[in-house]
Amino acid sequence: MDLKDAAQAWRTDGFVILPGFLPADELASAVQELDLLFPSADGFHDGTDPRHERFIGDEFAGIDTFPFAGTEISLVAVNHRILELAEALLDDDVHLYGAEAWAKYTGACDYDQALHRDYLNHTVLVPSTTPGCRQVEMFVFLNDVPDELGPPHLVSRKHTAGLPAVPNWLLRPGQETADRFTGDAGPELYEAEVSGAGPAGTVIAFEPGTFHRGTQLTAPRGARYSMHLGFRPPALQWGQRVAWAAKSFTTEWVEFVNRATPRQLQALGFPPPGHQYWTPETLAGMALRYPRLDLLPWQPTN
Repeated sequence: MDLKDAAQAWRTDGFVILPGFLPADELASAVQELDLLFPSADGFHDGTDPRHERFIGDEFAGIDTFPFAGTEISLVAVNHRILELAEALLDDDVHLYGAEAWAKYTGACDYDQALHRDYLNHTVLVPSTTPGCRQVEMFVFLNDVPDELGPPHLVSRKHTAGLPAVPNWLLRPGQETADRFTGDAGPELYEAEVSGAGPAGTVIAFEPGTFHRGTQLTAPRGARYSMHLGFRPPALQWGQRVAWAAKSFTTEWVEFVNRATPRQLQALGFPPPGHQYWTPETLAGMALRYPRLDLLPWQPTN
């Protein structure tokens, strides 16, 4: 599927599944660094990795946030194909407003979720389909994720277009609602789910207003490694998750900056080459802050 067709599917359904979108050779170095973040399947299930207890009992305990201990994994978040996809969907320059790496292990906890939308922690408003006001999330698979390894399930906008912003979590029939944000889905939404299963490199792009859910891992001794990314137009200030400046003095951030291209750094807030920000004074300061960063692309041309 080309980017034009992907954008049309995303606008129609609220999501698009792109199997193997990132080639294996572009993922290989990141996959080799996974052990810097997470136990291997054997290390977790045999209990030989001392980090294994972290993942037991809490489905969200397996999340690490950008910048990652593995620089190659950080670079996947702004892989050129990922940026091209985000720009095709949003029709705009894009800003990365959140990036997480996520490990799940069979039996560690209950990963089976209710259908929900992510907008409650991706925007201070509600989702919009107005051009220029959209955000896009992406799941990126770092290993093969068949149905036995808990791929996300998603529901097309064709089935949910008339649903109100609240409730946000729609439970299976018979489950008790807890507050005003939870409600009864009725059987038809769960019957309309589409599995996002796919090989390593698969990218699932979806809107914060798209109903979806995590599913249970059932493969014996299974492990699933993925990333969760969020992009928005730079001017869309109500879409937010992380302030990068809070992370920008860490070793992981500096190592990422040293390796990233100007386009990749622009996705995290760096002004592009030619911007009025870039003066002899700011370039001198950047040379002190990032001594290994090649500043030539930002040098004035006149």
